[in-house]
Amino acid sequence: MKDTPTAEQLRHRIDKGATGDKVPAHDPAAAPLGTDDEAAGAPPTKEELQAAHRDRPTVSERAVIAADSPKRPSHMPLLLGAVATLLALLAWLFFLAD
Repeated sequence: MKDTPTAEQLRHRIDKGATGDKVPAHDPAAAPLGTDDEAAGAPPTKEELQAAHRDRPTVSERAVIAADSPKRPSHMPLLLGAVATLLALLAWLFFLAD
């Protein structure tokens, strides 16, 4: 980026969904990104703003990261099997008691 990006530009990228953090929509924040720093008398430096823009991945970069991430195995079949076994055992005990 030739010019130093601003906190407003970063907030705009996030709001339009360019970073993949959220769906494209206006975010009515009580204190928009960067406002609290400026109000405290310590606005972000050029280096901090450049790092924030540089380090925030784009939507396509997030898609690549997600595609490369290992998939966690689902424990749902094991859980369903345990519940079914427990229900069968309870039904068997219920009818055996009669």
